[in-house]
Order: sequence, then structure tokens, then C-alpha cells
Amino acid sequence: MNTATEHDAVMAAVSHVAGECLAEPDARTSPKRSPVRCSSCAMRSLCMPTDLTPLEFGQLDSIIGTTRTVQRGESLFRANDFFQSLYAVRVGSFKTTVMHRDGGEQVTGLHLPGDPLGLDGVCNGHHACDAIALEDSTVCVIPFALLDAMCREVKPMQHHLYRMMSSAIVRESSLVMLLGTMSADQRVASFLLNLSERLAARGYSRLEFTLRMTREEMGSYLGMKLETVSRMFSKFQKGGLLETHGKKIRLLDVDGLARV
Repeated sequence: MNTATEHDAVMAAVSHVAGECLAEPDARTSPKRSPVRCSSCAMRSLCMPTDLTPLEFGQLDSIIGTTRTVQRGESLFRANDFFQSLYAVRVGSFKTTVMHRDGGEQVTGLHLPGDPLGLDGVCNGHHACDAIALEDSTVCVIPFALLDAMCREVKPMQHHLYRMMSSAIVRESSLVMLLGTMSADQRVASFLLNLSERLAARGYSRLEFTLRMTREEMGSYLGMKLETVSRMFSKFQKGGLLETHGKKIRLLDVDGLARV
């Protein structure tokens, strides 16, 4: 089979699967056709390969045909939901959580614009965590069957998917190290510096931002009690490292936080 025929076969498969994947949207959220294409999205460099050709971006645009709006406090998906799609955060932010046996919530991740969601479902066909919107948010919906078909033809897309999976492993390893080796003040300083860098990479201020997580959620993520998180913020504020006004954070001494 020549290259042109292979391309036509793959795209025919993509079109066939598209109808199946987009036929039954999640009842919890509101999917709609998106007028914004991946090829022109401001977050493109964060969530997609940068070396795709115009033709390959056209193929990607044909896959990512819907967005989904999730209101603050609502779920994008829940643990044990059937895995069908990956998602890219377009606007807003999400936390991922798992439930303890006693019914308590453990926060496992904070996801910002450009971040992927749903990779946990690739393992066994069902999601392993909840994804909850921390504010009114929008995601791009990427049916996994279509993405998988495209990856067979477009190697940069395949390599990018591998990198996303690898990054998820690295993040989990970093969190284990943070929880196992750092003191309370080191955990909070590390969290704030990491968030600052991630926001800067998205074109936001690295020094002033709104922390969408509550102190309790932050404590759950960092393996600390609420009182300890509050005490660390007070300590940093007295030390001239930052200012807080509710959820508004202003970093005054980034080098000082790095020394912590």
C-alpha cells in the first residue's frame, strides 16, 4: 500500500470512529462545537507538538471538534467512569482527587490551562480518579480512539503522547520525593515556586496570582494539615517572602523561597 493510500485509510478510520465517539456526550457537562481550532489556540505549544505540518494540524483540528464547559465544583469525570477521551484544559483549572476508604478526599494534582487530563484512564479503560473544576472551566475533548489512529500516521503526535505519559510519571515521582523528604516549609515553598513557573510558562504573572485551591486542598496535596499550611503562610508573610489577601498571592522574594 502506498503512502497516499495509507493516509486515506487512516483518515477514513478516523472519520468513522469520530461519529461513534461524539455520539453520546457526558450528561454532566455541555459539549459543543468549538469555533477555536488547535492550530490557532494560544495554549497550543503547551499541549500539542510544535513541529506539526499544516496538513497534520488540519487532521488534529478534525479530531478536536468539541469543547466542554464544567462549572466550578462539578466533575469532568469520576473514578470508575468509562474512559473514552483525553482532555486539554483550555480555560480554568482542575484538581484530581481519589477517595480514601474512610471517605476522605486526597488531592493528587492541580491542572492548569494547557495541561492534559484523563491519562489515568488509558491503563484499564476506566478513570482512576475524579477531575473537579476549581473554577468555571473549559476543556477540549480529544476522543482517544481518534488520537490513537492519528498517532499511527503522525509520529510527532505519537512521540508527544509518550512525553505526556512520561511527564505524568515524573510528576508522581517528584510528589513522592516532596512528601517523603521535605519539611512543611519546604513543601509549601516548593509548591508555590512550581506554580509560579507553570503560570509564567502560560503567559501569566509569576509573582501575582490567584490560588484556586483552598488551604485545605493544598494541605491534602502536600500531605499536611490545614493548620500547618496556614502556619507556613503566616511564617512566610512575616519573613517578607510573600503577601496574601484571601486567595490572592503575591511573591515578594522568590530567591528567599528558593533558599527555603
